[in-house]
Amino acid sequence: MRTSARLLLLTALAAFGVTPVSAQTGASPDGSRESGKSVFTTYCASCHGESGRGDGAVAIFLRRRPADLTEIAVRNKGTFPAERVYQMIDGRQAVKAHGESQMPIWGDAFAKSATGGDERAVKAKIDAVVAYLESIQKAPVR
Repeated sequence: MRTSARLLLLTALAAFGVTPVSAQTGASPDGSRESGKSVFTTYCASCHGESGRGDGAVAIFLRRRPADLTEIAVRNKGTFPAERVYQMIDGRQAVKAHGESQMPIWGDAFAKSATGGDERAVKAKIDAVVAYLESIQKAPVR
């Protein structure tokens, strides 16, 4: 993501009250790990919307509308590509053929957060989001 686009996104996130990654904790108030829905709501919903349909409050500031994450399986002939979704969220192994992404590199962000630093914690957080996204997929139309 270009520096100016990243700055615009961070400014928009701040305007909508999204807490910076470094200020958030990775545990629920009861000390348990965050659920995938909780991680999604905290990090993804500002762009992708609470329901994952690409209609988040920040979406209007982006060049391209964020993807409707409830249709990942539909776009993949009924199969949810968990590993590919994981890689897209992580973002540290960019696929140049797919072009520039406006999506933050969450693998780096999670690793640098107050709860990150540990690659297992980063993997657990991304795995939780992937599992949540799989759970909200629309059924294929037959």
